[in-house]
Amino acid sequence: MDASTDRRPKGPGRPATAPPVARTTLQLRQAATSARRHSRPDPDKNPLREGLRLEQVPDPCAFVLFGATGDLAHRKVIPAIYQLWRTNLLPAEFSLVAVARRPYTNESFAAEIRASLEKYSRVQPIDEAAWAELAKRIVYHQLDFADDAAFDSLGTRLDELDKECGTAGNRLFYLATQPSQVTEIVRQMGRVGLDHEMRGGGWRRLVVEKPFGRDFESARLLNHEVNKVFRESQVYRIDHYLGKETVRNLLVFRFGNGIFEPVWNRSYVDHVQITVGESIGVEGRGAFYEETGASRDILQNHLLQLMTLVAMEPPSSFQADALRDQKLAVLRAICTPTPDEIKHEIVRGQYGPGWVEGEPVPGYRQEPEVDPESETETFVAGRFTIDDWRWSGVPFYLRAGKRLPKRATEIAIQFKEVPLRLFRDSAGDPAPNVLAMRIQPDEGIMLRFAAKVPGLGLDVRAVNMDFAYDTSFVVDSPDAYETLILDALLGDASLFTRADEVEAAWSVVTPIINAWAEQPAPHFPDYAAGSWGPETADQLIERDGRRWRRI
Repeated sequence: MDASTDRRPKGPGRPATAPPVARTTLQLRQAATSARRHSRPDPDKNPLREGLRLEQVPDPCAFVLFGATGDLAHRKVIPAIYQLWRTNLLPAEFSLVAVARRPYTNESFAAEIRASLEKYSRVQPIDEAAWAELAKRIVYHQLDFADDAAFDSLGTRLDELDKECGTAGNRLFYLATQPSQVTEIVRQMGRVGLDHEMRGGGWRRLVVEKPFGRDFESARLLNHEVNKVFRESQVYRIDHYLGKETVRNLLVFRFGNGIFEPVWNRSYVDHVQITVGESIGVEGRGAFYEETGASRDILQNHLLQLMTLVAMEPPSSFQADALRDQKLAVLRAICTPTPDEIKHEIVRGQYGPGWVEGEPVPGYRQEPEVDPESETETFVAGRFTIDDWRWSGVPFYLRAGKRLPKRATEIAIQFKEVPLRLFRDSAGDPAPNVLAMRIQPDEGIMLRFAAKVPGLGLDVRAVNMDFAYDTSFVVDSPDAYETLILDALLGDASLFTRADEVEAAWSVVTPIINAWAEQPAPHFPDYAAGSWGPETADQLIERDGRRWRRI
């Protein structure tokens, strides 16, 4: 795109003419999109950001958001789109087509979005010039998912937008809807032909939110229904944890540093702990959580995905399928727990009333839309093993829960003790080395090792070498949804899960869910809000002579 075809408003700082040097297509596109830079101080112009990220702009496209009036759309998806627009990472030829059942005009829906941005946008205040340009590109389409005529008119409207806005037939369909509605929406899209990619240009992609199915059979059926309409290469199953900056850095940390990979195996690692803790409750989503629980909400996706990134073999490249092939190999190597192992090595819990961050909070059964005698778990912990040459015999302890003392996600690799303890008689016998990666909050990496305390004696203490993202790079990391939405628009599926990955993860979790259905539930609630879970979770790891890391 050259200056004559750039439809964005010109702003200060943009040169009147291009410098007389050869430039790539990407550079030309970046120069064109920089027109929305404004004269006010821009945090994204920090010189320390230089070289940290290759900025790419997707093709012209229409972003079709199903469930646009829902909580997910307003909290996460639309704020992410606004940030991408504000930072010039979306094309000028862009349309946001909001699809939902409620009656809105383009203007009234844009006003509601604006209110949500003021509440949920991670950058405040709202950039008025950027918002004004984005608001012009918002189109609202009222649609009932079972209404054939409404889907027909949606197809017609998208064709019109291709001509009006220059979106070139490129469309990303984002399903921010209830999982039960996915099949009907995809069927309607197939009937209308919205999945058809145009010969010579015009891609179509489908983004589906988790949970993808409720168990192995339902996930396999859902994959079958989706793949009747869309090719697998068109489908992007989103798990927002994979878009977090520290999770993405885990791959760089492992495969970009020569000092860690040689000890990343059963010869040196004693065990691995992965924790996903939340201080919040169900946040008004009691009905949803009653249908999922911690096993479906966290274990099947977040925890197992983090486990695969820790345990996977080096891929041949960072291409999507090369990465996902190695993750799949890990999932298939996880030993499926037997009913007896599930009874002793998988723990479930449910929070009762307690105190979190100095405030009294109700128990799960007192939450709105929750059965007063609910047996849904809000906490899960388990001991898993991987049957392969790298990790055989190394336990992976996974735990996740709501209403824990703090919000914290961490991967901790504890190495084995030194074979000869030279310092048994010294003060402060050193603890084993630990490498901990903090996913959220306070993103960073910590390495614990032994050091001598200054003085005449031999006093040995464990000390920490700590790396923090915010102080090292002086940069505000993008939200996970910003990263994943941009990758989907660019056609990069490396951070999205493939159909066989989803099914392999469910093959690990489904036996646990089925075994629980046949067993009497524990005496719920079995842990107080504000604690680190039920006592049985501590007993699970203490039986092996270990204990949970204090986070």
